[in-house]
Amino acid sequence: MTTTATAHLGDIESQFGGLRTEVREFLAGELASGGFVPDTDSWMTGFDAGFSTRVAERGWLGMTIPTEYGGHGRSPLERFVVNEEMLAHGAPVAAHWIADRQMAPGILANGSDEQKERYLPGIASGSSFFAIGMSEPDAGSDLAAVRARAVDHGDSWTINGTKVWTTGAHIAHAMVVLARTDGQPTDRQIGLSQFVVDLPHPDIEIRPLHSIDGQSHFNEVVFHDARVPASALLGIRGNGWSQVMSELAFERSGPERYLSTMPLLRAWATRLAETGATAGQRHTLGSLTARAWALRRMSLQVAAELSAGCKPDVLAAMVKDLGSTFEGDLVEAVRASSHIVVRRDGVDPLARMLAQSILHTPVFTLRGGTNEILRGIVARGLGVR
Repeated sequence: MTTTATAHLGDIESQFGGLRTEVREFLAGELASGGFVPDTDSWMTGFDAGFSTRVAERGWLGMTIPTEYGGHGRSPLERFVVNEEMLAHGAPVAAHWIADRQMAPGILANGSDEQKERYLPGIASGSSFFAIGMSEPDAGSDLAAVRARAVDHGDSWTINGTKVWTTGAHIAHAMVVLARTDGQPTDRQIGLSQFVVDLPHPDIEIRPLHSIDGQSHFNEVVFHDARVPASALLGIRGNGWSQVMSELAFERSGPERYLSTMPLLRAWATRLAETGATAGQRHTLGSLTARAWALRRMSLQVAAELSAGCKPDVLAAMVKDLGSTFEGDLVEAVRASSHIVVRRDGVDPLARMLAQSILHTPVFTLRGGTNEILRGIVARGLGVR
């Protein structure tokens, strides 16, 4: 890690304590007014366009986007502080999450001037939501096995194929799609390109996928000879794999990788403070808290390295692997230690939150790359054969 990154990491609280207080006061006001009800996994399922607008009005979307594109020119560490508080409070940030987390830096790094001017102001204002078209039905976590293909017609492209587990496609205004433009599927990472596709589109079918809790934030997206302009190409033709890997550092390393279930831990800790805790419960709470602090340190380090202009791909994969495992362990530990009768429709908010968390646990180690894939990335990055 660079000296600059280390320096940033050491004084984040002293630098941005005022910002953290401001965000906490905003969230306290939202809770008091009934603006939202805290929930786990809120960055995946908490779609609330009105809340996203209110966050944007405070200048907390597009924080790292330059001011010439409607952003605020602030640091990744400041953005980290805002997101950390949003997640810890279980705020409904899903509508803007993908656009602000991943697509804004991707477009900044690879987009044309036209794409930057077209999409970045909407991300910063909370009026433009994005989906990610990566995963495919027969590819699993093997992203290089994508079969979606884009054919060049000179002034346009035609895209055919299917994407799956596409979060938020039904509310998105645009989707960044990874497709093969050259070569064959056996060429793997070579010949892949990215496209920014506006939604809705007459030749793109969005089919909801219902999860076990009855929600439908996932989608299957089918491209039927979907024609897009030549200007939809994001970055360099054939450089899609490299671009996606850089974007995944943002996806895999953020605080959502260990804070998805933090509202549950906070609610349980509050309950124990009110009712009293056994020695075993205190031990469990302390152990979970210690693990969360360690993961926070790792995630902060990634944010600091991104702020210093580094590419912490391996560390990001480690954060995602350890963080997603922790999230599941947290749910099971609270379930086993709380003696709560879990009910999704009960009157006890803690019981409802625990029920929601249990139903979401299976996906923690799948989304953003399975843990097996991530451990392979870490091993290769460390030179392990």
